[in-house]
Amino acid sequence: MAAIYPMQNNNNGKQKQKVVKKKTNPIKDQKVIDYLDNKFLSRYTNDQGKVLPRRITGVSAYQQRRIANAIKYARHLALMPFVAQDVN
Repeated sequence: MAAIYPMQNNNNGKQKQKVVKKKTNPIKDQKVIDYLDNKFLSRYTNDQGKVLPRRITGVSAYQQRRIANAIKYARHLALMPFVAQDVN
């Protein structure tokens, strides 16, 4: 068969899977997320002011929802900016 299909791989249709290391949860089992703690919340936003996803931060789904709501509330109270400031 190799002579008929010279460009075909010998993996028989199996794809190589990537091994993804699970990130450790930086806030462990903390339930309360304080919207007044600007320094803590800024760890979960990028330089443009967007909320970082779970796969980057390593928090649980419950904690991610709480963090997102705290960031939105802090923005509403003008404790955090909605967008990053332009540096000229």
